[in-house]
Amino acid sequence: MERRTIAAERIERFEAGFHGDLIRPGDPDYDDARAVWNGMIDRRPALIARCRGVADVVGAVNFARENELLVAIRGGGHNVAGTAVCDDGLVIDLSEMRSVRVDPGARTARVEAGATWADVDHETQAFGLATPGGAVSETGVAGLALGGGLGHLRCEYGLTCDNLASVDLVTADGDYLTASADEHEDLFWGLRGGGGNFGVVTDFEFDLHPVGPEVATCLVFYPGDRTAEILRSYREYVASAPDEVSTLALSGVLPDEELFAGGAVDEPKIAIAGCYAGSIADGERALAPLREFDEPIADGSGPMPYVEFQRLFDEEYPDGMRYYWKSLYLDGLPASAIDRIAYWAEAAPSPLSTVDVWQLGGAIERVDAEDSAFAGRHAPFLLGVEANWERPENDDDNVRWVRDCLEDLRQFSDGSVYLNFPGFLEGGEDVMRTTFGSTYDRLVALKDEYDPTNLFSLNQNVVPSGAARTDGGGGTDA
Repeated sequence: MERRTIAAERIERFEAGFHGDLIRPGDPDYDDARAVWNGMIDRRPALIARCRGVADVVGAVNFARENELLVAIRGGGHNVAGTAVCDDGLVIDLSEMRSVRVDPGARTARVEAGATWADVDHETQAFGLATPGGAVSETGVAGLALGGGLGHLRCEYGLTCDNLASVDLVTADGDYLTASADEHEDLFWGLRGGGGNFGVVTDFEFDLHPVGPEVATCLVFYPGDRTAEILRSYREYVASAPDEVSTLALSGVLPDEELFAGGAVDEPKIAIAGCYAGSIADGERALAPLREFDEPIADGSGPMPYVEFQRLFDEEYPDGMRYYWKSLYLDGLPASAIDRIAYWAEAAPSPLSTVDVWQLGGAIERVDAEDSAFAGRHAPFLLGVEANWERPENDDDNVRWVRDCLEDLRQFSDGSVYLNFPGFLEGGEDVMRTTFGSTYDRLVALKDEYDPTNLFSLNQNVVPSGAARTDGGGGTDA
């Protein structure tokens, strides 16, 4: 889509009917409004439309389409690839739309698209309820849900997208509609795992489950020189773990001065983190073997409020730091893969970076692959490679480390990726076709129906039949 200058009178007409804030270059809050969580991203949109409700979203979509503007959609939380903001185009900013309304009797929650998981947990836990969210509470609901959604309840209650009851959105034509199992069923299928390709979601309805207020948790740290041995024990543990257990293993320096004294702060480590979606007593028994793989150097396991566990990693991902992430679904964890994971964790140029192994299976794999667009139910593990660092002069080293690690570990994968952990999706449509396989053509058909001109292209883009993508990026507001 060609980028173009907009006549001042057109902007004035748009602003007259817009109830939110329309922010332009030169406005006092412009630099704050264009900044995203990832400090690597520095883009200058022509306009930022900070919406207050559905009418504002409809108006912004119509304005972008009529003026042939590049469009970025901003939700409420993180954005690794920076696709929540663009140069020269229009940012439709939903971050002010954060309402969460819980119906404890029906065990459902209505959540606006600018909410974070902290917003959701705050409201749902008042009734001892939760829906599977992310592993960091400051993550935005919208991007995580549309890309699948891996959180601390996944093996018992499935992905975030598996718990969607309905979705309200504005299409590229400016139409407002609801997608559910009973309305626009094919679109509902695509929204559960197909990313932000088909419209601007304004509202989600989630099913809720009894969780908390306290849960049994595991957070145990072992010496980094034991990473391979710990991962082998971890592989054996998850093979027979009950579905109530959802865990991940993180390998890196993990420099937490509150947990580790003296020189241990700067030494490599491997951590096992997770929780149990059930009773405290059952959970402590089920999680106990994770704490006995070796002599731990620190152990913060024990009963904990669910909302506190959801916030456990928040401080590790501050606004403005530099992030470059990628992922691969793993076919398994053979000894050779474990050895390579241990190697790359030690080779990380930043002490803030990690190589993570996420336990999958359970409720995730019990959903029929045809029931949603999400790709990845077949995999027993997900590999996440997170480069996290502070200074721009270290960009090249950290990006190279991630790419080299992924290229090496690709031998243990079919090449498919998790849409919420791509960082920057080099490979474009080829990677999307590899990830979605035979379902990709069904996503293209949906794109042809709801966004044939590719107005919503700043995402893990499904390219419609008659249009070319307008950028080379990817990513969700995850």
